[in-house]
Parts: sequence; C-alpha cells; structure tokens
Amino acid sequence: MLMVTGDTGTASRAVTIDTWMRDYDGDAPGASVLVLEDGKPAFERSYGMAERETGRAATPSTQYRLASISKQFTAACVLLLVEDGALSLDDPVRRWLPTLPSSADAVTLRHLLSHTSGLIDYEDLVPEEQTAQVHDADVLRLLERTERLYFSPGSDYRYSNSGYALLALVVERASGKRYAEFLQTRVFLPLGMTQTLAREDEGPTVASRAYGYSFLQGRWQRTDQSTTSAVLGDGGIYSSLIDLARWDAAWYDDRLLSSSSRALAVHPSTSTPEADVAHYGFGWRLQGRMHWHSGESIGFRNVLLRFPDRRLTVIVLTNRNEPEPYSLARRIAALWGATP
Repeated sequence: MLMVTGDTGTASRAVTIDTWMRDYDGDAPGASVLVLEDGKPAFERSYGMAERETGRAATPSTQYRLASISKQFTAACVLLLVEDGALSLDDPVRRWLPTLPSSADAVTLRHLLSHTSGLIDYEDLVPEEQTAQVHDADVLRLLERTERLYFSPGSDYRYSNSGYALLALVVERASGKRYAEFLQTRVFLPLGMTQTLAREDEGPTVASRAYGYSFLQGRWQRTDQSTTSAVLGDGGIYSSLIDLARWDAAWYDDRLLSSSSRALAVHPSTSTPEADVAHYGFGWRLQGRMHWHSGESIGFRNVLLRFPDRRLTVIVLTNRNEPEPYSLARRIAALWGATP
C-alpha cells in the first residue's frame, strides 16, 4: 500500500524512498515506513513480507515487535500514575519492590526512567543454558540475588533494560492491574490504538503479527523469539504504523499526558556517551531538536524519530535482524529538511 500526499516534490521523495527500500521488497522480510507532517501521512508504504512462510505481505496495519521503543510507553504509564497521585518519581524503588537487595536502597523511579540506577543488566544474569523465557517478574528474582551495582545511583548513565522491567512491575503494584491491562485501559484504548498490545503468553493474539527473521547461513530464517522476548516493560509491545501515528499525535496535546508530564518525558535527565544521544529523558533519546528511540530484538530493527518543532515524524519498522534503520530514517527525515 502506498500513500503519498502533496505536490511533485513529495512524489519525488516517494521515488527516492522506494529506491532506498528495494532490499526490503519482494519475498524478503519486510518493513513499514511512515512520514507524518503536521499530523498527516506525507508518505506511508510497506514492503516485503510480514510472514514469508505464508506469503503474507507487510501492510500499514502489520504489528511489529517494537522492542525498546516500548520504553516510552512504560515511561508514560509511570507519568500517568504520578498524575494520579499513586506514586512519585522520587519514590525509592524498594518502596514498591521491597525484595530488591539493600544495594538498591538509593535507587529511585527517576533513576530507572533515566538509566542512571546502576542496576546490573538482567541479560547478563540469565544462565547461558536457560531455554525458558524470562518475564518481568523473573527479572526481579534475578536482581534480588545481585548485591552489586555498576555505579552509585544517579552518578552515571548506563542503558538499562533491567530498570524498565522493574518499572513495569511498579506500574502493576501501584495500579493494582497487570502491566498489559494498564496499558490497554489507560493508554491504548483512550488513544484508539486498537492494533497495539503488550504480548503475553496467555493474552490476546497479535492478529496481524510480523514475524522476525535473521539472515543465517545464506538464507532468511525465522528468529522471532529469544529467551528475553517475553519481558514486557523494556520491549514487549507490538504496534503498527496506523497506531503509532495516534501515539505521535498524543505528544502534541493533553489527550493522554498533561503538558508538564510530556515536558518531563523529553527533559534532559542525564547526558550520555552514546552516538547521536546527547541526553536521555524518560523513554526518549534526545539529540538537539530530535526526540527518538530505536528498538532492537531478535528479528526486529525499528526506529522512531520526532522533530516536534517541525511537526515531522519518521517511523521505520522492520522484521529482520539487519540493517539497523536509524541512518535510513535520518536520510528520510532529511528529504523533508528535518535535522537535529
């Protein structure tokens, strides 16, 4: 499906993007691309296959595993609960998860949101021989047995999947609802995001699901789930271009979060040593005028770039292990004159 709006210049951009996306087309694992300008699709097209084995093509309704783009949804849940008065950003995490070791005494929810907690990455704690999937509650159990930290909380930055898994559990404790249920009732349904869900083993199916693939031994092979794919808070949400357009719209007004909460989410909480990430907010990487996040997990590589002052957003979702689409999304944004 192709949607292009505007003048001859926009049509020329479409031809250029199609050229850049050639490797995703045909019977290869695919991609979906959306450019939003002033809240409307300036370009929208899907390429290739959502499921190669059945020949099911990718469409704008295809639901991709967002991986770490999920973190901005987890952060939004926490901010909603702050607005409810159910918790505070400066709550010690052990107020909500008291079984964490005493080494986490100084860790606050703010530290978890901004990757400044110093907590050990749970992926380094999962036994190599383990085949059963890890869930958010298992992350807590792994950290309960881990006294050490990378650094004193608040003193440094280190990207932390552990922190966002714990935040999902805090959302559950503070709200009395399962994390997936809280997302559904407080975020997805109010925004009309009917094609978005946190995938649970016993929960609703992902109706238009893209399956992940990796190029191995000279051919595409399905690599859709890993040991850590069931952790929700750091990366377990599936969504489509259509729904992510609704998510983008919610960052321009008060339909979900208040202006002060939205400002907090994209406020530079800490500087980072990462390329093209001058600062990190709450679930958002910040580089000049650009707010963005990537999402990488087995078989999926995604990126979402927002330029709020230009009211321009570029989203690239892919169900393959490579390449990482960040540079591609930056080139697409540059076609509309958007740079950090």
